[in-house]
Amino acid sequence: MTTEATLPATTASPTSASPTPRQLWTRGRGIALAVALLIAGALAIALVQSSAHHGALDPRSADPGGSRAVAELLAERGVTSRVVTTLDEARAATGPDTTLLVATPDRLTPTQQSRLHEATTGSGGRTVLVAAGSPSVDRLAPGVYVDPVTSFDATLDPGCALPDARRAGAADTGGLRYSTTQADADACYPSERLATLLRLPGSSGGDTVLLGAPDILLNDRLDQQGNASLALQLLGSRPHVTWYLPSLSDSTATGSGDDEQSFVELLPSGWLWGTLQLFVAAALAALWRARRLGPLVPEKLPVAIRASETVEGRARLYRKANARDRAAAALRSTTRTRLAPLVGLPVARAHTPEALLPALSPRIHGDGQDLHTLLFGPPPGDDAALIALADRLDALESEVRRP
Repeated sequence: MTTEATLPATTASPTSASPTPRQLWTRGRGIALAVALLIAGALAIALVQSSAHHGALDPRSADPGGSRAVAELLAERGVTSRVVTTLDEARAATGPDTTLLVATPDRLTPTQQSRLHEATTGSGGRTVLVAAGSPSVDRLAPGVYVDPVTSFDATLDPGCALPDARRAGAADTGGLRYSTTQADADACYPSERLATLLRLPGSSGGDTVLLGAPDILLNDRLDQQGNASLALQLLGSRPHVTWYLPSLSDSTATGSGDDEQSFVELLPSGWLWGTLQLFVAAALAALWRARRLGPLVPEKLPVAIRASETVEGRARLYRKANARDRAAAALRSTTRTRLAPLVGLPVARAHTPEALLPALSPRIHGDGQDLHTLLFGPPPGDDAALIALADRLDALESEVRRP
């Protein structure tokens, strides 16, 4: 019997097979280095671009989605631009000489929308709501209805008597569509008989303009059609323009009472349905991959593998993992399994010291305590002890087999 031939798989203590901190670091240092490089690169890019890039419709931004070009054209005509990010600043900026542009009205909480409407009503200034949907129109422009189907036409003709629209001509206003019962309202740039630009005259000479899409204010669309003319006329009717870009850091964004919404309520319905479909697809995929249409059928290997190669491969794995305890347990278990039939014991009792040791004692020469240590003792402390254990087990089996 050789050492390699006695290494079948057994269950043993995983102590020596557990990876050491050094092994964990060796295996994971490449991934850790890659993650560190990605984080460092992202921070560097953020630092370099933070001073030059701003949000959408920001008059300081030269990005395609910014509005710096409009702000500069307004400045050439003596109209000053100012950016505010809080509701209190936006309310304080309202007045007869100011145009208040609200970039994303739907981001405002219901309380913020109501307070902003109170400040703009009767101020005598102009309020421009960009792409205001159902969540904000009811409070910021009462009496206006939003069609759930957006316009598929990007460029539209004025189709109204509003002087600003007639001078600008065709413009890229296609987007959300509005309707109202207010008799003196100007419904311009219609798409399927619904306006994509709606002007609602107010008291004290002020008005509210609902713009279905932000395209005419963007840097990369300003030079197309009559976008620049329409943008300048809508924003240049007063000497000052205040760009209200709502921020999540605004203290007034924290709702209370009926205004509070859970995270699930804030998610669009499409996300919820999409998530449900993903779960259903994952469950079906799991059932498909885990299907069992009958008992397992053994198959012959395409090639013959020698037992010695299997033993050598497992021995190398034990050695690589420094698993002397597993190797010793495998050697002892296999030896006990082979010794039990030789002394008249069933294999089921081969691993019970109380049954195996008394049956072996008459067949060997030596101390019973030494036999117990040999077959059921602790794992060896080093490789030399493991080799010695294999030799002693080999000798024991040879002695028992001797007639």
